Amino acid sequence: MTLSVNERIQLTPKDSCNSELAAGPWAFDAMPGYGPGSSEADPVPEPTAHPGQLPVAYQQMEQDELHRRIRAAKAALGDELVILGHFYQRDEVVQYADFLGDSFQLAKAALTRPEAQSIVFCGVHFMAETADILSRDDQQVILPNLAAGCSMADMADEDSVEAAWEEICEVYGVDPQNVQPDAEGKLPVLPVTYMNSSAALKAFCGRHGGIVCTSSNAETVLEWAFERAHRVLFFPDQHLGRNTAKAMGVPLEQMPMWNPRRPLGGNTEQALVEAKVLLWHGFCSVHRRFTVAQIEQARTEHPGCKVIVHPECPMPVVDAADAAGSTDAIRKYVAASSPGDVIAVGTEINLVNRLAAEYPDRTIFCLDPVICPCSTMYRIHPGYLAWVLDELVAGRAPNQITVSADVAEPARVALDRMLAAVPK
Repeated sequence: MTLSVNERIQLTPKDSCNSELAAGPWAFDAMPGYGPGSSEADPVPEPTAHPGQLPVAYQQMEQDELHRRIRAAKAALGDELVILGHFYQRDEVVQYADFLGDSFQLAKAALTRPEAQSIVFCGVHFMAETADILSRDDQQVILPNLAAGCSMADMADEDSVEAAWEEICEVYGVDPQNVQPDAEGKLPVLPVTYMNSSAALKAFCGRHGGIVCTSSNAETVLEWAFERAHRVLFFPDQHLGRNTAKAMGVPLEQMPMWNPRRPLGGNTEQALVEAKVLLWHGFCSVHRRFTVAQIEQARTEHPGCKVIVHPECPMPVVDAADAAGSTDAIRKYVAASSPGDVIAVGTEINLVNRLAAEYPDRTIFCLDPVICPCSTMYRIHPGYLAWVLDELVAGRAPNQITVSADVAEPARVALDRMLAAVPK
């Protein structure tokens, strides 16, 4: 029988992942860092989201009562409510989602429910921001736990990106506030942000001729960018940028890393001039854990097995795998497999466990034997969902995520450009 994620967390070595995440997350929401469950080996910055306050009654409530309240509130709110659940959410929350998907699939899915006045996003902060940007003014977006942030998104903050942009534009001899095309009709540099970033950085891209990408359309977005610029500044995930550009034929020597804590990002001016893709020093703590050694072990223990990983994994891991793709691509890869197939997956454990349960006639397992889930995603607990739904029934809207118009408008420009960049 497949163990639940909570059960597996409690079995992990203490020096790898903190097993305390298996308890209720409310005890850790006000603490510094990303809390129990995150990899002990990954230093990450402080989260930008403010912790929510879950009433004590919900902290102490039995699971059966929490689920009863969720079902009752959903029934009472009817079509006025839509619940969005990310692929990486725990199963006890996902079961109530009206839509299950990745961050952008869910933001778009909410648009198909125009009668919904309340959009409850069971994901993390940047996802709820995107949903608010794309939703109508009369709709409200709610994040059940405001402490559910994203370590990768926090690795590229607005001040650091603005400072980097000024340095980069100075090297290229252009006004950072008014970058103009050269004689070839191309910009010297164009910003590209991954969906896993704040609304402020999406707005930054919108103001500077840039665009947003997802893990499923990153190549199409880079093609769009290269048609308009000689090079791109890609943030916050270095691995998605490197893996995508490498697959497009960009040499590694033309992809310098930009470290925001060092002058010129730790590069020479010549390296920046010769660059094609400037990669921000950011990463996903979950996907960075996967290794080539894990792939080799999987193939040794399961001869003939297939390996698919997320493109947020380090380049050697992607190169060693049989395939790489977004969360949705991973799901489709498994769905296209045959009974009896053995598939090792390099992505978040909640999705892997769900795929294993959905296809019991084949062997599906996580590459990493030490289970470190996305600890911030895991902060959405049934207690928070029950609380916010009860509040909505009472006519109150806690934990509402609102993006100001001065940020939402340019961010929507960058998102619209992404929408138009449909993979061939």
